[in-house]
Amino acid sequence: MELLDFFKGKKVFITGNTGFKGSWLTAVLLEAGAEVGGYALAPATDPSLYALCGLESKICAATGDIRDLELLQKAFDGFYPEIVIHMAAQPLVIDSYKEPAYTFDVNVMGTVNILECVRHSGSTRAFLNVTTDKVYRNNEWHWGYRENDELCGRDPYSNSKSCSELVTYSYRESFFGKEGQAAVATARAGNVIGGGDFSENRILPDCVRAAMENKKITIRNKHAIRPWQHVLEPLCGYLMILKKLYEEGGKYAGAYNIGPKDEDCVPVGRLADLFCKYWPGTSWEHVPQENAVHEASFLKLDNSKTKNMIGYSPRWDIGEAVKKTVEWSRAFADGKDVYKAMRSQISEYFKSE
Repeated sequence: MELLDFFKGKKVFITGNTGFKGSWLTAVLLEAGAEVGGYALAPATDPSLYALCGLESKICAATGDIRDLELLQKAFDGFYPEIVIHMAAQPLVIDSYKEPAYTFDVNVMGTVNILECVRHSGSTRAFLNVTTDKVYRNNEWHWGYRENDELCGRDPYSNSKSCSELVTYSYRESFFGKEGQAAVATARAGNVIGGGDFSENRILPDCVRAAMENKKITIRNKHAIRPWQHVLEPLCGYLMILKKLYEEGGKYAGAYNIGPKDEDCVPVGRLADLFCKYWPGTSWEHVPQENAVHEASFLKLDNSKTKNMIGYSPRWDIGEAVKKTVEWSRAFADGKDVYKAMRSQISEYFKSE
């Protein structure tokens, strides 16, 4: 696990550590032997992966709103981080239609606030802003978007993340890049799946809830194609980028796509089929929503830059990603030790590097 060895003893600060991806990232860094600090709201779901795994007791955690610069600065300065990963966000497209102003406030000004902390930091060497594949103007192309394609998300969530990219670009060009300053990058990842996601209106969590309640799974848009990947895939990519930023600085500053192979960009209906294959006794039906909000029907990423510059390539295909999600979810449903299940999957994934 050469990549994880690099993070042993490093001080890594995560915003949004109580979320789904933040919890998995925290667990990965703990396995690596890193000293982890976090700043986030209380978990947004009940149950939550963060609470189920007892992660709060394992790190230096502070509870607060990313929009509160004074409180964020206090937590940041008190931890004195070498590496910073910004994941705090309002992450749901449907919720962004309900609360657009809140979404922009969190996703844009939250980015400004953490960059202000990094700008005044005397310790930070590498900063990564985690955004989304949805930052691009989606033309429904049948080829992947590249990092130099136009940024212009349509819905409030996607657009706020486009803005977050632009904020990061401005700070990088205005305040970073010289020797001794933090190296800054952004990462645009595809749709993640994995055990412990309890969010509403996400396909795999909806499947798990239906399976646990012995109900038929309902799918609202079976034809929508997304760049699905297990949560450990982008997390590995983030860590690879951060290692390069830390060791070689501004040479690796910029934006990076992290998505699956083309053959793993499949329709929602195919994802549901795989879920039912690995969780016997389940089935699904297509129930389109009337007056549904706009969601892209086709989206793919081009990983060429990340592969060539960072050396990243996906390890688990879509079948394995769904299988691992079901394995963790069935352990949860059966009342087993889910942190043990999580650590086992982390070990298996990183042993394959």
